[in-house]
Parts: sequence; structure tokens; C-alpha cells
Amino acid sequence: MKTMTMAEAIAQFVSNGDTLVIEGFTHLICFAAGHEIIRQGKKHLTVCRLTPDLIYDQMIAAGCVDKLVFSWAGNPGVGPLNALRRAVEQGVPHPLALEEYSHFGMVSRFAAGAAHLPFMPLEDYAGSDLPEVNPQIRTVECPFTGKQLAAVPALNPDVTIIHAQRADKEGNTQVWGLLGVQKEACFAAKKVIVVVEELVDTATIRKDPNRTLIPGMIVDAVVVEPFGAHPSFAQGYYDRDNAFYKDYAEISKDTASMQAYLDEWVYGVPDRATYCQKLGPNLDKLLAKQQLCEAVNYGY
Repeated sequence: MKTMTMAEAIAQFVSNGDTLVIEGFTHLICFAAGHEIIRQGKKHLTVCRLTPDLIYDQMIAAGCVDKLVFSWAGNPGVGPLNALRRAVEQGVPHPLALEEYSHFGMVSRFAAGAAHLPFMPLEDYAGSDLPEVNPQIRTVECPFTGKQLAAVPALNPDVTIIHAQRADKEGNTQVWGLLGVQKEACFAAKKVIVVVEELVDTATIRKDPNRTLIPGMIVDAVVVEPFGAHPSFAQGYYDRDNAFYKDYAEISKDTASMQAYLDEWVYGVPDRATYCQKLGPNLDKLLAKQQLCEAVNYGY
């Protein structure tokens, strides 16, 4: 049975010391999974993502993370990640190792992992000082042209977690709107958890096959968690909570206010449903208006 609660999925598939990916681009960022990881006290994680934002910052503040592998980090449109800075600059709550790439470097790492290749060559890093601080960025000679290319190693995480609009009970997962590297991150991973706004029957999935980004054959767990991406958004379900992103700069400014947030909104609620109840009418303001796409004839 692939359908399970978030608590069950995290307990079963995320272990201390894992290399973990929570992917999503602008929307569909699974805060619910990150919060459950914090609640369960997972430790010594290496977390990877192109653009780590608030959820990784909260996991760092909670002491879950030993290393961050990334290509950009910040509170989008607001400023830096304060817990990340404290960990790097002050070792609070403990020192944090960093491994930085360009965006395309991270995409290439996932692509190599998904293709079961040991590395990926790319024309990148010319004029960059990243290779000087990251020994994982190397060079390789093209066997066809003799040209020197940059090369990055494959990334094969222990666990990838993505949020999506819907899936069936077998894990066939459909996504629409902005796409990132969710597909590559899932195919590269040893274990995959998909978290969705709603569970639908397989007939619904088959009526619109081109939206199926992740096939059920690579999915280990399906978690139904409405509003699981809040404060990010889920196209067609709810909007981004921009006010929270702004407020987070103040929330995360020091360890005391950061801990107060975690105590109230993560440790202080047993699950996402209680979190949503606590938000109350604020969630109603974010609900998406209906704007349906035109039907497509898949007949033959």
C-alpha cells in the first residue's frame, strides 16, 4: 500500500544521515514534509536543492541539517536566510557545510543521477571562482573535439520528496504550472515520496496522460496533504502567502524568535491538518479562483 500519512512516510523512508531532496520551483514546495522531519527529530541530513528557501532554513534552525548542497539560497524577494547565516557564520545550532554549484550545475547533477551516469559534462564555470571552492567541479576532455569541459558528479539522493497537485493510489503523479527538476530528482533517488493536494482514481490520470510527471513505478509513498505546500503555492489550488515570506525575515532574525515559531507552528501542532485549522480564515483568502483549460482530444 503506497498511500500513508506524512508521519508514516517520513518515519519509514527518511533516516538520520540521509541525503535528502525536497524539490519544487516557486510553487509546490513541500513545507509539510519538512515540518514532519523536524517533528520527528531527524538528524545529520545532507539537504540538496537548486533554490533552498524557508523550509530548509527552518530545518537548519531545528538542527536537522549538517550539509547544504545548492545553487542559490535566500528568502525570495525578501532577503537572506537568517538561520542559514547563523549556522555558517556562528555555528548555531551547529556548523553547516556548504557545497555550491551554478543552477545548471545542479540540474546537470540531477540529470546524471536520473540517467545513471557517473557525471555530466557542461559548458559552464568559465570565469567563475566556484571550482576553486568546490573540488567536486572538475574538468574533462571531450573525446570528439578535445575541448575542455566542466564536469559535475551525479546526484543520487537517498530520498526525494515532491509536492504535486494530484496522484492516484499507485503514485502516478500529475503536475501543472511551473516545473523545476522534480522529474529528474525523483528518477535519481533511491526512494520517492509524493505529497499531493488530492488523490484521484487512475481513470482521471489516464484521461490526461501528458500531465503525469512521475510514474507510479518509481514512487514509494503517496501522502495526501491539502495545503501541504503552504506558504508556497499550488497552481489551481491556492496562492502564495506573500505576507508570510515577508514576516519570516522578522521571525528568523534571532534564535529566540525562530525557536518560538518552531514551538508554535511545528512542534506545537501534531500534523498538517491542525496547522491548517490554526491558520483558519487566512487560508480561505489564498484559495485559487477557477480557470479551466480547454479539453484535449486524446482519441485515436
